[in-house]
Amino acid sequence: MPNEFWKRRSLRVRDNQRTKAAELTLRESLYPLCLVTILFFLWGFSYGLLDTLNKHFQNTLDITRARSSGLQVAYFGAYPFASLGHAAWMLRHFGYRAVFIWGLFLYGLGALLAIPAIIHHSFAGFCVCIFVIGNGLGSLETAANPYITGTSPFSFPIFTLPIPSNMNTHQNSLRTPKAFNGIGTVIAPVLGSYVFFNFDELTALRNVQWVYLAIACFVFLLGAVFYLSTIPEITDADMAFQAAETHAGDAQSSGNLPFRKQYRLFHAAFAQFCYTGSQVAIASYFINYVTETRPGTSSALGSQFLAGSQAGFAVGRFAGAAMMHFAKPRKVFLAFLTLCIVFAAPTITQKGDTSLAMLFVVMLFESICFPTIVALGMRGLGRHTKRGSGWIIAGVFGGACVPPLMGAAADLHGTGLAMVVPLCFFVAAWTYALAVNFWPWYRDTVDAFSTTEVGVRERPDGVLEDTGENGAGGGEISGSVDEEKAGVVRSEKA
Repeated sequence: MPNEFWKRRSLRVRDNQRTKAAELTLRESLYPLCLVTILFFLWGFSYGLLDTLNKHFQNTLDITRARSSGLQVAYFGAYPFASLGHAAWMLRHFGYRAVFIWGLFLYGLGALLAIPAIIHHSFAGFCVCIFVIGNGLGSLETAANPYITGTSPFSFPIFTLPIPSNMNTHQNSLRTPKAFNGIGTVIAPVLGSYVFFNFDELTALRNVQWVYLAIACFVFLLGAVFYLSTIPEITDADMAFQAAETHAGDAQSSGNLPFRKQYRLFHAAFAQFCYTGSQVAIASYFINYVTETRPGTSSALGSQFLAGSQAGFAVGRFAGAAMMHFAKPRKVFLAFLTLCIVFAAPTITQKGDTSLAMLFVVMLFESICFPTIVALGMRGLGRHTKRGSGWIIAGVFGGACVPPLMGAAADLHGTGLAMVVPLCFFVAAWTYALAVNFWPWYRDTVDAFSTTEVGVRERPDGVLEDTGENGAGGGEISGSVDEEKAGVVRSEKA
């Protein structure tokens, strides 16, 4: 029995083996999805806390807006190291559970190391700790997005393609995990407004220490839960099977092309870079913006306004998910990103309540852009899904590049005029939204869909077919659902 227990805790998974993970029903996928949803909340909370700390450190450490963006540089600059480096390697050689545990360990380690940095008032030291935390969160996000993609073919991944009318409607509940990211971004600024800005410098910094200690304890406990839990692992063979079942890889045979020719993926990664850079820059200097353009606004009140705008962001995520039941996600994405551009432009010149209202609306329409770029960019990648996830998440690096540009512009010309920086990057990301709506080569891939029984009915437990020595890359996965065997699809080497 002890040997069996430790065997079930193994973190290594064979990628060339088909498992039951690609065919989970809602009941079977509920527990792992709940665990992963907690991860989405965690990095939403961490991101929201970072935006609040940006202004807090400007006040307590007397640093410029450009220098305070070092927090964003450290946080988002860590993402490519994770998504294209250690987390990507671990995901391909071990499995999702291993990456979840690794990411939580780095997150907790960075939170603990932040405490002595705060005690010694070392901004540079705190940035190093944020870099460690960013590596942990980058690892979690690299794994979580394709994991939710794979646990059910129509969860793809968090706000994706509309469910065919003859599919069971219980699959709808799988669209919401990433919306809990928005809830985390609401709670953090509210917390910051009460524990950072309403106390003297010494007390405020002590409160920051307690916040990071609590974070460390929680994520280490969550890491233990992931280790002790038995959650389904998803292999490259599973993802190739899903692409074959939904015919998502049929358009231009995208799933069968070598990775270097996945040009739509690279365009999505570019769009993610530009969009994330804009989103992070606006949130990072939100408090600066409202205190400058709205007379009489304190930093504490600005933090509460930030929480309110993040609440709109969270509402937008749930509303966007609902809209995608009635309209194609690519159309909703185009509409939302277009409105971001329309309402961001007036923030450059407007003042007072008008400027604040414009910024609220921008953050409302930002809501669905990040997860939808992930979903559309990964559509039809099949056996390249894990690597593709790494590239799209690496686009988060934009959050390390755009805020310093906006900070430098704000130091020279004020935060209002500096809003032209994120506006330009919104326009660059818009090129992808236009492509997936009007260029058939893009549009046909994201629209490719067919009715399937996968994930609707129960099927036998255990490992299914092995795709051969070379895994999913060794050939196509073909076949049809057998009525009596309830969803078992056999694979054959081409």
